[in-house]
Amino acid sequence: MGQGSSCPFRDRGGIGIDDGKACGGPRFRGNPREMTTHTASQTYLSTRGGSYGKHFEEVVLKGLASDGGLFIPEEIPKLPLNWATNWQHLSFAELAYEVLSLYISPTEIPSADLKDILRRSYSTFRTPDVTPLVTLSEQDNLHLLELFCGPTFAFKDVALQFLGNLFEYFLVRRNRGKTGSDRHHLTVIGATSGDTGSAAIYGLRGKKDVSVFILHPQGRVSPIQEAQMTTVLDPNVHNLAVNGTFDDCQDMVKALFTDPDINKTHKLGAVNSINWARILAQITYYFHSYFSLINSPQWKIPAAKIRFVVPTGNFGDVLAGFYAKQMGLPIDKLVVATNENDILDRFWKTGYYQKHAVHGKAAEGGIVEDGVKAHEKGVKETLSPAMDILVSSNFERLLWYLAFQVHGTGSVPDRRKTAGERVQMWLNDLKSDGGFGVASGVLDAAKIDFESERVSDQQTVDTIRDFYHHAMPIASSSSNGLQSEKSAGFAKGYVLDPHSAIGVAASLRSIRRAPPPDTHHISLATAHPAKFANAVDLALRDEPGFGFDTILPEPFVGIEKLERKVRVVEMAWGLEGVRAIIREEVTRELETRQ
Repeated sequence: MGQGSSCPFRDRGGIGIDDGKACGGPRFRGNPREMTTHTASQTYLSTRGGSYGKHFEEVVLKGLASDGGLFIPEEIPKLPLNWATNWQHLSFAELAYEVLSLYISPTEIPSADLKDILRRSYSTFRTPDVTPLVTLSEQDNLHLLELFCGPTFAFKDVALQFLGNLFEYFLVRRNRGKTGSDRHHLTVIGATSGDTGSAAIYGLRGKKDVSVFILHPQGRVSPIQEAQMTTVLDPNVHNLAVNGTFDDCQDMVKALFTDPDINKTHKLGAVNSINWARILAQITYYFHSYFSLINSPQWKIPAAKIRFVVPTGNFGDVLAGFYAKQMGLPIDKLVVATNENDILDRFWKTGYYQKHAVHGKAAEGGIVEDGVKAHEKGVKETLSPAMDILVSSNFERLLWYLAFQVHGTGSVPDRRKTAGERVQMWLNDLKSDGGFGVASGVLDAAKIDFESERVSDQQTVDTIRDFYHHAMPIASSSSNGLQSEKSAGFAKGYVLDPHSAIGVAASLRSIRRAPPPDTHHISLATAHPAKFANAVDLALRDEPGFGFDTILPEPFVGIEKLERKVRVVEMAWGLEGVRAIIREEVTRELETRQ
């Protein structure tokens, strides 16, 4: 386990193959006498075939490709020789540098600068481990990766603290020596069901030459999430409460990115997981948790396998694991864990990626106070609202790799072209017919790396209750409010938030297929339980001694009483209304700064 190749090309069924003009070093573009210093893994293309040869800075600042596609590296790099030995005892920030530098040319961000960006990004976390690993069951080899130790207590902090500093770095460099209207000003736009918004705001608040607009569905995010966003009063932060649904917010953001009117006057940037930097930053914690596990006393069989189980809606978090696996991290399987909005699970079970809208009584569920999102488009309300989606925006990236592998023929440029065309065809069918089916070869290729599970609300509640009763975690540091921050008064086990509980429930099923001692499972915990207090209370309210004040983090105490800044947007205003608000607020912001 653990030795990579010095050549970054991959040929495992064709995924990530380059054109052979470079092997870990510089490559030629255009005039062969003009050698650039970007490897194929540091150069990007669009999943829909309309953009090639893009560099990291442009990809990060644009977010979405001009053809509506998502950016991916032209090649997935292989790990360097001796990576397993050389990286084994690195800190999180040091490990992030080793991983990210494979995707970012030092001609764009010099090594010292990238190290400084990463150091500052992760200095805001509440534990030196950044993403600590907890053993929930030594008997089952079941471990929990706590991803909620950042400023907003959600896994998205890992990426968005980095992305905020990245935006600032690029803008400071672009604006050196410039004044007034000559300065490059970035208008960041995002849609959120809760966690993305607060994490983006905390990553971008106070950043120079950046305005951030976060659209959230009014009354459909949890009170804590809403307060985290709207109590940030920095002049460059703008919260828009849309009188609609999360899908309405997301559709509005996509429309703005393709709107020629706003793009003529404003440089737009993305913070949703469509931005490649979000996926890239998340790759690190797969490596970090791998090393945490093999360095722990629980690692007793050197040849044991590791499975990662990921609760997901938009597919970004588990996609980062796919990149880690393709790079060479020894992952046996990635288990996709969905709630009752199960388009991903149904794809892996049937080969059909089909919207499954539900309405009326069938759509009801979840808890309003935790941010449910049922609506006319047919999303099912659940106890895990951050995963309540009809379609998964990042799934497009995996589809490209599958199309490249299965349908691509001829040269690498031809295979890339075919992959882009196939993705576009599938997405056209999704838009016109509500879904599409893939060839058996595509589904077989998808099953090489992935399995899937669907977890109901009742199973979520049962899992929260069971692990509160029985789990006695083993960890050097833990941040869910029981093991390290506020342990007084608890004689019980671990408190899971509903999204993390979905991952653990799916892990228990995977354990039956791949049991100990030969396999370890790492389940990703995506949010602190206090962020979804009502769902947790539903599971534990009758448990003796349980009280939410015992695990409520200090930053949440009294947050609902703080001053707020938010602007309500009516759906009837349409794209024109949101566009006008953005122009008005950015103009006011810039005039104030002059």
